[in-house]
Amino acid sequence: MLSVPLPFIAGLVFALALYRSLKGVEVSGTRRYFHAFLVLYALQGVGIGLRFGYGVERLAPFLPVSASAMAPLAFLAFRGLTAKPLPRPWLHVLPPLAVAVSVAFFRDAVDLLLLAVFLAYGFALWRLTVADGDEVMAEASLQRMRPALRAARLTAGLMLFFAVSDAALAVYSDLYGPGDVPRAVAVMNLAALAAVLVYYFAPDFSAAREPVAPATQATEEDRAMLARVEAALDERDLYKSEDLSLAKLARRAGFPARDVSAAVNRATGLNVSQFVNNRRIAEACRLLRESEATVTRIMFDAGFSTKSNFNREFRRVTGMSPAQYRAEARAGQGGGKARA
Repeated sequence: MLSVPLPFIAGLVFALALYRSLKGVEVSGTRRYFHAFLVLYALQGVGIGLRFGYGVERLAPFLPVSASAMAPLAFLAFRGLTAKPLPRPWLHVLPPLAVAVSVAFFRDAVDLLLLAVFLAYGFALWRLTVADGDEVMAEASLQRMRPALRAARLTAGLMLFFAVSDAALAVYSDLYGPGDVPRAVAVMNLAALAAVLVYYFAPDFSAAREPVAPATQATEEDRAMLARVEAALDERDLYKSEDLSLAKLARRAGFPARDVSAAVNRATGLNVSQFVNNRRIAEACRLLRESEATVTRIMFDAGFSTKSNFNREFRRVTGMSPAQYRAEARAGQGGGKARA
């Protein structure tokens, strides 16, 4: 029976992890980039597996070109989540074109070009993830901002890893021949697979309870902006929207996403996700007091999509679980009636 080459598995697992992280992102342009990237990554894994696992050498000229296209696609996809206009996106076609020309006419320059492409886009993507706080993933829904940011950092790290490892592999092959290349490719993919699995299954400790900073730097302009943002949240119950993003909230309020994020932080000491969740928890508390709906029904009605996030945010705001809150609220109502 034929064995399954490791790149098949690594490509599939990474594609699934990235898809899981970005599920719910509704920006049409960036989703096209993501879909193209995921398809190309899977095909790249298949191509590497066929070449090194089954000796299909006819794929050799195409693999460097497809590899060089993955880095720009990944960068463009994550860059699209910043809600900032992208100047001259057509320029990102140049790296795969340069690699294609090199494959056809200057084979000795292919490895150097691939190294430059992956290093450049890896560093660019990493810088993007540490640049601007909440607004880095402004177009992602508030509940997916952290997973999207983690996926972007994982992608940047893998770009840099494959750039360095591919360069080292090329040098080794020139010095000692290609005999150990398949084994080295397997080791590289094992390392990538391990990183993806850790990312996929490890809990997001950054989503744990965060301290609230004192709101001492707010200006009158910040407070006026905050009032507009609160009004936008309540208009047509926008705060209940599961796919609500910082960019969408900022557009409704009529301000740039960066300004909304900064004003909310200065005026309340909260990030935008916590600020919106406070409004959702207020609605959940009202429903727990005034209705007989189940906690799960109330969770969805208040705008949350996962029980873990709802319970974590409810405890952050109230200091107790939803069930405890409902029990104490009913006990208080009962005591009030008895005294009356």
